[in-house]
Amino acid sequence: MRITTFTDFGLRTLIYLASLPPETLTNVQEVSKVYNVSQNHLVKVVGQLRKLGYIHALRGKNGGIHLAKPPEEINIGDVIEQLENHLDGVDCASPACQLTPCCKLRHALKDAMQAFIASMKQFTLADMMINQDELAPLLFIDRPDSHLGA
Repeated sequence: MRITTFTDFGLRTLIYLASLPPETLTNVQEVSKVYNVSQNHLVKVVGQLRKLGYIHALRGKNGGIHLAKPPEEINIGDVIEQLENHLDGVDCASPACQLTPCCKLRHALKDAMQAFIASMKQFTLADMMINQDELAPLLFIDRPDSHLGA
């Protein structure tokens, strides 16, 4: 199982936001710089996370983004399930597969995907933050005003 880049960026964004003090604002530009990813792509990811209620986005000069709920209330399996487009494991229609009427692989992959999501639902964003002391130096390298100290 490999999640899409979209979901990967979504999870990384949530981890970054969870690393900040509650209600601390940041912006897409800062997050994209930390992870060295396309700002345009990250705008779409953040937009979806906002629609799903994981992020608050404030517009304007003093605007920015921050978590909409505590990390303990953000379930990693739910995030993956909501961001991933294809949790069926295989696309039997493109190109059309002649095995579809009797294929067992499709069912096995569907079961595996459900097991993956069930396993990921055992974790919250807070669980991903238990090693915050190790994460902080990786996330805030170029941030002189880091709240985490030197």
